[in-house]
Amino acid sequence: MTTLDSRPSTTTAGAPGPRRDPVRRARIAVSLVFVLHGSVTGTFITRIPWLQHHLHLSPAQLGIALLCPAVGASLAMPLASRLVHRFGNRVATQGLLTLWCLSVGLPALMPNLYPLMAALLGYGAVAGMADVAMNAQGVEVEQRLGRSIMSGLHGMWSVGVLVASGFGVLAAHQQFDPRLQLGITALVLAGLAQTVCTGLLDLCPAATAEAPPRFALPPRSALAVGLLGFCGVFAEGASLDWSGIYLRDVTGASASIVAACSTAFAATMTLARLTGDLAIRRFGPVTTVRAGGAVATLGSTLVVLADRPYLAITGFALIGIGIATIVPLAFAAAGHSGPNPSQSIAGVATITYISGLVAPAVVGGIAQATSLAVSFGVVTALAACLVLGATALRPKPGPATGPATGPTED
Repeated sequence: MTTLDSRPSTTTAGAPGPRRDPVRRARIAVSLVFVLHGSVTGTFITRIPWLQHHLHLSPAQLGIALLCPAVGASLAMPLASRLVHRFGNRVATQGLLTLWCLSVGLPALMPNLYPLMAALLGYGAVAGMADVAMNAQGVEVEQRLGRSIMSGLHGMWSVGVLVASGFGVLAAHQQFDPRLQLGITALVLAGLAQTVCTGLLDLCPAATAEAPPRFALPPRSALAVGLLGFCGVFAEGASLDWSGIYLRDVTGASASIVAACSTAFAATMTLARLTGDLAIRRFGPVTTVRAGGAVATLGSTLVVLADRPYLAITGFALIGIGIATIVPLAFAAAGHSGPNPSQSIAGVATITYISGLVAPAVVGGIAQATSLAVSFGVVTALAACLVLGATALRPKPGPATGPATGPTED
């Protein structure tokens, strides 16, 4: 990448012998960074019911509060590129990830709705900026290794969510004080963040690199890739938030099946992400996304037509498999698309977060006006767009996409 220089010890993937060790070490470190980032999310989501009960929030009030993290992330992401440029990627990632870990303890200390909203805005802001910095690190490590790793990194994020949510469920079952649990977890995760980030590549701006704007809007090069990510995240958000309700209201599924559906969807997508790099290395990103879009389209069509729980569950599983690599590949393509990787990643991430914001509301609005089956017709159309728009991931010739950009290209 043309705007990032590393310290002398972090050589390219082609260097022989022990000089490759820093890159291998960074590969492990960035994987653990993704696990920690996911762990914060997994810790928080298990205590949302307690927050609602503790603060006496109505469903509408809780919904407004839970919009705040995505709003905070969307507003703060354009700032991340300037922070990475000023402090270097390793220091920025370390600082932002540490703040993100510490912020998970704040919501439990809030006395009512409005302080909770402020805390969740800050929580989302540091989450989004950390997301940009760690994805920029992942893209650089991928380029130096000369093979795709981004799908696996996002799979590790999902592993962090699943493991931490498991601990959260156990703590809730044991009636552990949520304030104490979140406080201890915040300190432990922050300490781990400080340690893990020391293994990252020490990427600093090149001497001739121009500083990005303090509030960097998405560059044009990121828009097509961002729209592809928008389609994938819309399908993900709609499936996660509405799959259980769809099974209950449309197919008449039992309460136990409804409860397990979202977890099964997340687990399926996690497995697909962890194995997705094999497909990307073998077939390239464009073919992988086309195939994934076709699978997601088939799955969403099954959901629309389902009149039995097993058909809907199969459909949601196919959606999870099909969209699993979309966001990792979108971030990777953004990082390789121009002279400022963090600015391009911030642009794509902002667009995808907006998709996550609007998806549940759009599905709910269409369902209110027509039916849930019709609303998932929109998901089917967007999944089909993945097939048509996959060429946005084809690398453009130029200095930003040298011979070691990671995945095999179509």
